[in-house]
Amino acid sequence: MNPKAHQPDSLPAPGPSALAQSEALIAQIRSELENAGGWLPFDRYMERALYAPGLGYYSGGARKFGLRGDDGSDFVTAPELSPLFAATLARPIAEALQASGTRDVMEFGAGTGKLAAGLLNALDALGAEFDSYSIVDLSGELRERQRETIAAVAPALLAKVRWLEVLPERFEGLVIGNEVLDAMPVRLFAFTGDVWHERGVVWRDDAFAFDDRPVSSASADLALLSEIETSAGDDYIAETHEAASAFTRTICTMLARGAVFLIDYGFPRHEYYHAQRAQGTLMCHYRHRAHGDPFLYPGLQDITAHVEFTGIAEAGVEAGADLLGFTSQARFLLNAGITEALSEIDPADAAKFLPAANAVQKLLSEAEMGELFKVIAFSRGLDDTLQAFSSGDRSHTL
Repeated sequence: MNPKAHQPDSLPAPGPSALAQSEALIAQIRSELENAGGWLPFDRYMERALYAPGLGYYSGGARKFGLRGDDGSDFVTAPELSPLFAATLARPIAEALQASGTRDVMEFGAGTGKLAAGLLNALDALGAEFDSYSIVDLSGELRERQRETIAAVAPALLAKVRWLEVLPERFEGLVIGNEVLDAMPVRLFAFTGDVWHERGVVWRDDAFAFDDRPVSSASADLALLSEIETSAGDDYIAETHEAASAFTRTICTMLARGAVFLIDYGFPRHEYYHAQRAQGTLMCHYRHRAHGDPFLYPGLQDITAHVEFTGIAEAGVEAGADLLGFTSQARFLLNAGITEALSEIDPADAAKFLPAANAVQKLLSEAEMGELFKVIAFSRGLDDTLQAFSSGDRSHTL
């Protein structure tokens, strides 16, 4: 593959070893393309680019989470931004454990382990009684980083942590997934010439390229696409989220008692498939720069899409769980007491207080993460709502 076919001048080129990893993944995807007749649906390409064993973005060894592009990272998440995120999130987790009479926590996609370490310490400080903290992560490299982080930040609680290769059939406790849904493969559809097409991937002119195929009139996909069509003008692009919905059904089926918190950026369906969102939400992140080319350095960049939360709510309820709440990240954190957590830092200590206050502002601001990020929660066996959803619940918008 000619890297200049996709590399914008503003983005740095990877080093030789990283480029070799990307080229090895390209060869694998090309082989699969050939075996499939020269065309793959985009969700399959995205799955391989992110999760191909040892080569995909999340399964390989490249650094992903950090504060700046010059540290080799590509984006920052809330736990990396401030320890107050974990300290605040621990409060509704502790409340849910107590309300459900359960004693176990499970985290999906634990990243560097900062959220796990922060939650372990915060739950302990709150006096929450829990027996285990399970982590589910596909990346062996990240599992090692998680172990190192927890050993350094919460050494006394490391014995409670275990890493799961297989999900249990039943789980009682609290399940947390921060920025997990957006990293799941999406299908792409384009409405052109009054006809829906599924957008796939081909190899053309020594590079990956998009290629559209008309959706069959007998396809089950047309049910949702016909709903979207009322907003679609010509050249309208939309994602569908079968993988994220399937994941939600799986964990809500697994949940025998307790709650599930999923935190991510996105919108309810009526906002997601809006006429003004005509180019969809697919986005890539490389060295803290956002761009729209999913074919740039496969395996070395994040590929993501915003979450369509109505479909997530439907999947959880279809699995038999109750919809516990849906609100903005800002309202969730305010209800859970993030300002009280900030107030525990002495304002006279400017070196500690000002960075903490700036980070909280990013977590809460409508112009930053506060409004774009949402929290959706499901439950079984909880008789009442949680304090974190006591005001500002938007379940009626789903």
